[in-house]
Amino acid sequence: MTPFDDIAILDWSAARGPRKGPDSIWLGLASATGVGTENLATRALAEQRLRHLVAAALAGGRRLLIGADFAFGFPQGFAQAIAGRAHAFAMWEWLAAQVIEAPGNVTNYRRVAARMNSVFPSEGPFWGNGEAVETPGLPRRKPPLPAGLPAVRHCDQMARSDGQSPKTVWQLAGAGAVGAQVLTGLPVLHRLRQAFAGQLSVWPFEQPSAPVILAEVYPSLLGQLVAQASSQGTCKDEVQVRLLAAAFWQLSCRPDRTGLTGLFTPAAPADVLAEEGWMLGAGQADILRAALDEFSGTERIFQAG
Repeated sequence: MTPFDDIAILDWSAARGPRKGPDSIWLGLASATGVGTENLATRALAEQRLRHLVAAALAGGRRLLIGADFAFGFPQGFAQAIAGRAHAFAMWEWLAAQVIEAPGNVTNYRRVAARMNSVFPSEGPFWGNGEAVETPGLPRRKPPLPAGLPAVRHCDQMARSDGQSPKTVWQLAGAGAVGAQVLTGLPVLHRLRQAFAGQLSVWPFEQPSAPVILAEVYPSLLGQLVAQASSQGTCKDEVQVRLLAAAFWQLSCRPDRTGLTGLFTPAAPADVLAEEGWMLGAGQADILRAALDEFSGTERIFQAG
């Protein structure tokens, strides 16, 4: 596999209102010059920054890997029911047409979730609302899943083999909820893909051969290392994007790049990959941890940039 010149790891947030610090948007950046982070107050600013990163990489003839920490697809059966096609990109396009993002991190994703719930005979699958105002059609508590719809994706199950506990995309609020990030993040990725058509590939739905590769990542694969570094008082969100960016950068720097190539060859059926996507490194956390050891320890990671 062709090495990457730059790594960008995106920790997304569906927070209401501009926010920095914990539970906001963080970007970890790694290259030959070191490792650094950026904290972006709104989703609009983050989208602008991503476009700038891609444009700069293309203009400079540099290869860029962007890892985003939210699900790129839904459990099998959902895309067909909502978008009429069993492929993740069908959901990207559908959500981009439905989710409205107003200035200042104001979004309608709860109403969009309720609209998707209405397709099914039961209350769900989406649930959770941290706002005081009710959203009709969106239950606050977990309802039974519609018949035949799984709670998690195949790659979520694989990550659990590493001792992690990925949450279901159906949960929109509460401790560890990730569904809101998915609903607000996928429209951004859809627009990014459209803006740089032919120059940006989304893995695993497309071959990772374009100058810019967009992939789903799961920083909690490095959970123990993140916890150790965060114990020094550093924001956990910042820590995890630094560590993961450094790990991917180190893998890309290996002369044979066997570890990096292995991450891009998941053992999963084609139909699962096409509809659900896959986490880069799911079930292979040992490869990422070993890469960090080669990076000469977390001290260097936090001194750089």
